[in-house]
Amino acid sequence: MIRCENLTKSFRRARVLDGIDLDIALGERIALIGSNGAGKTTLIRCLLGEYVHDGKVTIDGHSPRQERAKVLGKIGFVPQLPPPLKMPVAQLIDFSAALSGADPGQIDAISDRLGLPVDTIRTRPFNRLSGGMKQKLLIAIALGRNAKLLIMDEPAANLDPAARKIFFELLAERQHDATMLISSHRIDEVAALVNRVIEMDMGKIVLDDRVADDVSLSGVFACRLVVRRVDAAFAKTLAGWKFTADASGLVWSGEVAGPDRLRFLGTLSRYVALLADLTMSEKVGADQTAR
Repeated sequence: MIRCENLTKSFRRARVLDGIDLDIALGERIALIGSNGAGKTTLIRCLLGEYVHDGKVTIDGHSPRQERAKVLGKIGFVPQLPPPLKMPVAQLIDFSAALSGADPGQIDAISDRLGLPVDTIRTRPFNRLSGGMKQKLLIAIALGRNAKLLIMDEPAANLDPAARKIFFELLAERQHDATMLISSHRIDEVAALVNRVIEMDMGKIVLDDRVADDVSLSGVFACRLVVRRVDAAFAKTLAGWKFTADASGLVWSGEVAGPDRLRFLGTLSRYVALLADLTMSEKVGADQTAR
């Protein structure tokens, strides 16, 4: 699906990509990690055909630079920073769908699933939406185009837990017919989403490894927490994850999307002294869980 051969990119005298060799097959889910300045964004922009470079890049056998329109029709892209577009939402959806011959109604449906009904914002300029609304719409556009390659830069950063769960379910529906390249600064944010990790540093690939793929993207964990005392900050945090407490306020229960389990545990780590008990079980059916 993606092939890079001796990909090199320099800005003036600074070499940002240094001889990248990379093969990514259809259906792989890649975490692209590395610190700021490692070369992640430059690699992505080369894949999108935005930069002239040395070496060779092909996507599905085509050059992103020389056959840009053909290649972009196969890509769904979710940038880390939303573009400052002033066009109305309806116009943006129609334009994005037309580029790949997709049905605008499919984008509308995915946006609705993410909790952003398009009918309520159709006439609003994109740049007047909130950060979370922009992110949901960009995800809906990327997934609604039926792209073979999904390139996502911190895609769930501005999503609430409920929307993240739906986002993971949407990715699960595409995991066998699309390649996913997910860029992030933190491996714990994307570890459960992917089956391969590529780490970059100083323009080179310094790690390329397969990872365990034991929890489905649509998996859900049933959680039960017992706390030593009622705490307002803890209660507010758990409410944000849609957890509910019993009458005593000491026992909390709820569900966490499988790919979000590390993020959830990271959140709980701030309250470790407050926790008396924690159980987390992956649900494997409507009425049973795997312990």
